[in-house]
Amino acid sequence: MRGFGAPTERYDAAIAALTEVSPFRQLYTPGGRPMSAFQSSCGDCGWYSDARGYRYESLDPLSGAPWPPMPDFFVALAREAAARAGYTDFEPDTCLLNRYVTGARMGAHRDADERDFTQPIVSVSLGAPATFLWYGAARKGSPIRIRLEPGDVLVWGRSARRGYHGVQPPEGGTRFNLTFRRAR
Repeated sequence: MRGFGAPTERYDAAIAALTEVSPFRQLYTPGGRPMSAFQSSCGDCGWYSDARGYRYESLDPLSGAPWPPMPDFFVALAREAAARAGYTDFEPDTCLLNRYVTGARMGAHRDADERDFTQPIVSVSLGAPATFLWYGAARKGSPIRIRLEPGDVLVWGRSARRGYHGVQPPEGGTRFNLTFRRAR
């Protein structure tokens, strides 16, 4: 959905407030490699990765406190985007915040740490444009390339729910991504 998430200024202020409580941090893969995008979360739980593996945590591991609550307008955006894509009962309980700076990327992966795969993924792009890569069922071959502008929203689910995808580095500047999920 083009421009569905705009205006971005409201999101920028919310991201700043959320990351004041739970700052962006560089996570590591279970194998010990640093991820190039920086992450934080809000909602009932937050996505986390370290030597113990990929998982959702009820408390922010940096502070030991609950993740900040998800802003109501985040929830409303995720519900409306999901409904427009045919998912009328989507209730996100977490939002992963990704910050991409020059050179940061997200390699081909699939979102597979959630409990209920009938729920879609809702992804909102903010800041610098970037190219989203869709591989599908296998992490090989030439991906479909989708250029994302600020305010663009992608929703995927059903048979595509566990599809492999990635993101190329932002095109000049900082890019933020909000990824809404039903994790528990």
